[in-house]
Amino acid sequence: MRGEYKVVGGKLVAVQLEVENDRLADVSVSGDFFLEPDDALEDIDAALDGMPVDASVEQLAHAIEGALDPSVRLIGFSPEAVGIAVRRALGKATGWDDHTFDVIPPVVLPPVMHVALDEVIAREVAAGTRNPTFRFWDWDSPLVVIGSFQSYKNEIDADGAAKYDIGVVRRISGGGAMFMEPGNCITYSLVVPTSLVEGLSFERSYSFLDEWVIAALAEVGVNAHFVPLNDIASDQGKIGGAAQKRFAAGAVLHHVTMSYDIDADKMLQVLRIGREKMSDKGTKSANKRVDPMRSQTGLAREEILSSFQRSFMARYASHLSTYTPAELSEAERLVQEKFGTTEWTHRVP
Repeated sequence: MRGEYKVVGGKLVAVQLEVENDRLADVSVSGDFFLEPDDALEDIDAALDGMPVDASVEQLAHAIEGALDPSVRLIGFSPEAVGIAVRRALGKATGWDDHTFDVIPPVVLPPVMHVALDEVIAREVAAGTRNPTFRFWDWDSPLVVIGSFQSYKNEIDADGAAKYDIGVVRRISGGGAMFMEPGNCITYSLVVPTSLVEGLSFERSYSFLDEWVIAALAEVGVNAHFVPLNDIASDQGKIGGAAQKRFAAGAVLHHVTMSYDIDADKMLQVLRIGREKMSDKGTKSANKRVDPMRSQTGLAREEILSSFQRSFMARYASHLSTYTPAELSEAERLVQEKFGTTEWTHRVP
């Protein structure tokens, strides 16, 4: 059996192994990493030989760490990376090439419907009734989407929201508020089986799931990089942030919002905490716009969305898809019974 894992920002780790009596056997680790001293590779192989086939990434990494002298240097990889490659060899963890993705281009819907669709599609991916799914949001009305654990009162200025007729909905993932007027953001959701992030910490899973978008941003002229835990930044500052939710049934929801062209003056009248966040960016004048994607690319939002879609589909096995009537119906039900209710929106007062 063979498994591979490419460390985000690092090197490729490959593992070949056999299984005898539910134990790993004849384990051979290789890759384009660096290791000092060379003979430590034999210690890594020996540490894995005899481990049970159901050992977790953490257990495999612990076995490797226990077998290595403290002076050994692993460069471009880690014991956890080896553990992930082992789990992939055993079919317990998966890689991008093991999946075919449904790609759903932008469909204009009320923003609360997109929040509900995150839950609907995550359930389907976990149940195996829909492929892993990459989809863009597009919306027809202004809304603030707050994180699952944010306080409504702390985040929202009720007078400002009423002045501009901006609603508020709470999503199922954590993270910060999203100020969303039509055309001012680029937002996408990626729903994958938990097996794709097997063994990855939350921090590593963020960069792992968005490694593709760093290349996609370069294609539209933005030199971007990750800022732990969940931000994407360019040479000129932050351009977007990510949020996640992991479902016990076996799926991970990962979504990203990037600022295209936001009316910062309006946003600061609607979001309370936004004032504190913006204060360290020197954004104090009225009518200031936050427009990193528009100003840095010189492209229309629709052009960026199309470029991102092409980049994703060129990188991973995928095909175009759309929402089914059943999915839209279920999302509408969730809006009525959950996401559109005062009880849900104000659950953290």
